[in-house]
Amino acid sequence: MSEIALQLDIAAPRDVVLAALTTHDGLTAWWTTGVDRDGDVLLFDFPDVPEPFRLRVERADRGRVVWTNAGSFPPHWAGTWISWELADQPGRPGTPEAPDQPAAPDRPDEPAEPAAAERTRLLFRHGGWQPGSEEGVPAVAGTWAELLVRLKDYAQSGKVQPYFVTAHRHDAP
Repeated sequence: MSEIALQLDIAAPRDVVLAALTTHDGLTAWWTTGVDRDGDVLLFDFPDVPEPFRLRVERADRGRVVWTNAGSFPPHWAGTWISWELADQPGRPGTPEAPDQPAAPDRPDEPAEPAAAERTRLLFRHGGWQPGSEEGVPAVAGTWAELLVRLKDYAQSGKVQPYFVTAHRHDAP
């Protein structure tokens, strides 16, 4: 079975990244402006899409956020799950400093890197693709890569920049 896996380091505390994945304001800041909730199911609307993506929140804590597909749309997402693993970043690669110490700037006018506790390593996975749906995985992976850049930018800067902007609501006639 195919699986998309992407890892990135984010210069923001884990709680900031978690809020970007679990709150309405967080999700609408980097993914889509069309986010709603029906109990434990998140509803994501996108431009020119006939119905929302429905993702059930299975887990949402400081270590991991897990969603499972709970709808029939899009058909190629049937049976898939999405996992976001969050951990404090263990320090910058190639630097000997302790993980909880900020890196010294190379030049006096450059700010120090955030301490490891203020940095988050995010491992994103989207798996459970059913036989016959794998042909869509490369396109979905490309979109997730672009979305994760927006998530990272939002967590680091607070700049709201949703990838999808829609006025469509799932409950609109």
